[in-house]
Amino acid sequence: MRPPKAPYSLPPAELFKIFETDPVRGLSFEEAQRRLAQFGPNEIETAPPLSPLKLFLAQFANLLIVILLIAAGVSFFVGDALEAVVILLIVLACAVLGFVQEWKADQALQALKRMAAPEAVVWREGRPRKIPAREVVPGDILLLAAGDKVAADARLFESINLKVDEAALTGESVAVTKEAEVILPEDTPLPERKNMVFAGTTVLNGRGRALVVATGKATEFGKIAGLIKGVEAERTPLERRLAVIGRWLGGLSLVLAAVAAGVGVLRGYPWLEMFIWGVSLAVAAVPESLPAVVTGALAIGVSRMARRNAIVKRLPAVETLGSTTVICTDKTGTLTKNEMTVRKIWAGGSFFEVTGTGFVPQGEFLRGGRPVDPQKHEALRLTLLAGLLCNDVEIEEGKFIGDPTEVALLVAALKARLTKSGFARVAEVPFDSVRKRMSVLVKDQAGDYWVFTKGSVESVLSACSRYLTPEGERPLTPALKEEILKVTEQMAEEALRVLAFAYRPLSSPVAPEEMEKDLVLVGLQGMIDPPRPEAKAAIKECFEAGIRVIMITGDHAKTALAIAYELGLVPEKDVGYVITAKELDRLSDEELLARLKKTAIFARVSPEHKLRIVKLLKKEKEIVAMTGDGVNDAPALKMADIGVAMGVTGTEVAKEAADIILADDNFATIVAAVEEGRTIFDNIKKYLLFLLSFNLSEILVLIAGFLAGLPLPLTAIHILWINLVTNGPPALALGVDPPAPDLMKRPPRPPEEGVFTRRLVMLLFSFAVLLFLILFPVYAYALKLGFPLREAQTILFSGFVILAIAVAYVSRSERIPIWKISPFANKWLNLCALGMVISQLLIVYVPFLNHYLQTAPIPYYWWFLLTLCALIYILPAELLRKLIY
Repeated sequence: MRPPKAPYSLPPAELFKIFETDPVRGLSFEEAQRRLAQFGPNEIETAPPLSPLKLFLAQFANLLIVILLIAAGVSFFVGDALEAVVILLIVLACAVLGFVQEWKADQALQALKRMAAPEAVVWREGRPRKIPAREVVPGDILLLAAGDKVAADARLFESINLKVDEAALTGESVAVTKEAEVILPEDTPLPERKNMVFAGTTVLNGRGRALVVATGKATEFGKIAGLIKGVEAERTPLERRLAVIGRWLGGLSLVLAAVAAGVGVLRGYPWLEMFIWGVSLAVAAVPESLPAVVTGALAIGVSRMARRNAIVKRLPAVETLGSTTVICTDKTGTLTKNEMTVRKIWAGGSFFEVTGTGFVPQGEFLRGGRPVDPQKHEALRLTLLAGLLCNDVEIEEGKFIGDPTEVALLVAALKARLTKSGFARVAEVPFDSVRKRMSVLVKDQAGDYWVFTKGSVESVLSACSRYLTPEGERPLTPALKEEILKVTEQMAEEALRVLAFAYRPLSSPVAPEEMEKDLVLVGLQGMIDPPRPEAKAAIKECFEAGIRVIMITGDHAKTALAIAYELGLVPEKDVGYVITAKELDRLSDEELLARLKKTAIFARVSPEHKLRIVKLLKKEKEIVAMTGDGVNDAPALKMADIGVAMGVTGTEVAKEAADIILADDNFATIVAAVEEGRTIFDNIKKYLLFLLSFNLSEILVLIAGFLAGLPLPLTAIHILWINLVTNGPPALALGVDPPAPDLMKRPPRPPEEGVFTRRLVMLLFSFAVLLFLILFPVYAYALKLGFPLREAQTILFSGFVILAIAVAYVSRSERIPIWKISPFANKWLNLCALGMVISQLLIVYVPFLNHYLQTAPIPYYWWFLLTLCALIYILPAELLRKLIY
């Protein structure tokens, strides 16, 4: 099989032969797999991720580490081989730790990319299949609908009002109308190939079927792939800020280290020893892995989010989540279950109750409590028939595949024993968010033609001129329209979602643009969509966290208000909480801003209204998360600080525009993502509080020792061991610390607030000074008691390790005291503390280890004294926290 060069110049029948595809059944799974192996995955080549070896070598790409390795090499050649080997082993251990951390983070991010990968619907083995877009192969049949991202270059063989946005490929901003029937000359330029759809373009309207003719690098988009190769991964603002801080600390520490080493040489210490010691001090002062640790924390956090069904597409969104002040959410499927059931029908001037629940086609129709036969009530029968024929739901192996609203309409029709047999769809005008209705043209067995329409009540009424009563058709007067709107409101007050249905008999087919004229209204169907049980608790949690929730829906205002009241979104059923689309259009920006302070619901709105709402909220300095699922929601999703797309019902266009995808379309998942976003930011601050306060205290002790004329408090090996081995694991454990108890009871973090707040810096310096005031006297006292230098250094070395555990536990919250946080909540920190104690005992008392690591056995009572020092540290640390916060 060799794909032709100009498939747009050939008829579909010939192309099906060339690609050996059955036009009725499509490809088999086996053939699709064979072609996937032959042609490769349907994706554009991008820069490959770093190999494990390169990632490991990257751990040494740090100026201070390089200087340290050079110093160790010099030390080795001038005779001090033991110290050089120990330094190399410590640096190697640090590199392994950094490699494991970054490798896990990279794997987590790669997994998230796969989860957020685009999908396509193909026709295989006689039925539609949703598959990852990368698995589409030449010869596949693509099923296209509004909102889809075209997965591959394909030749159309069926199109219904199909319009495609090809700006991403051709730069042409006007939507291109596609025509499957035309056959074009071979020299037709790309923008004029009306019978083709191209990878990377977007379906704006209508639907179609197309035979895939090129995938991956062979697509038109793939041919320009070189332009997008090697694009660097996006760094978050926090990573950029911390990289700057890291460089600033690096410069400062080098100056301090140079001065201290110079003083040491002047005092008679060997220059090489002082050089290594100075570089070690610089390494201690700078948490050079700061940006990497932050990336790791973000990656671990987004992996946790993924387990909670929130798939993060862009890391910067994680930072913004913690600052979210307003969540604008759709109602259907997000706050509600999206499990529609038709409960009430109004037709021919009468109400009918429909029994049965869920998607089981069993139930009765009752009028005044008595059963009726829908087949004998013409208006009721036509209302149900319109819902059945204006419907794209497929039934596969007893399961309904399609939109839940249409499933509910299909189930209601099946309860009335109606079927589609005998009706052939001739044409259709698909639903769009502007018209808010859908129409089909069908031909019955007698050869007569009918238009059936469904949509919002206001939209369908505007296209109707008559109304069907038991006595026949009547003109649809303004008074009758008002009566029907009152019936709609009455049904909406029962939390029913109401759709209107109309028909029009024809003697011959008409053009699609003529179908929705002079229609006859037959009835209304009201369906219930119960609220998600977890949504009420999630909304309450938002209020406690200082986050406003605004419901944005296309439903009737009364329906939205009833659901909002049930969910606890509004305290009473007061229409003052609601703004409708008509009001929205009348209000100026200033008037709308004034109303926004109380508004909790926007009803009957379009995607264009969503965009205006987001703009005004952002004008008020709000940090806005906005949900969306349709192609027209994309501008609002991009405008919002956090765009949230629906993973189940969302179009590929909405998913591409979003920062986060909800795998379960659940509002509670948004709140869980906000909690995770706050947790990640909190944990990064814990990491910084622990590491920087500890490192600073170490520098204070070392400099104080010099100024006091004491021997070196710690050797270069001690410094490196503490900072590269001892401090690493607890810092990482703090990065996965469970959320603080008060996390979702705090107001949102101001977006301009960096990680180093004034209070955090004050706390950091206070902790550092407190550690210095405890540990330096311990070292001086040990020397005064006459302990040999090696033992005094070992006592201080061990003191740093024991107090590091205390500092880690105290750093678990900026605000909450240590005794209010469960010590068992973070098992990794507990394991780190145990490991630190055991490793320190080993390097102090095991002969060959204390020889290599320059320690000496110390009296056992010192462990009791050092533990007492750790406990003594906690009380003033908590007093300082209380004073600062």
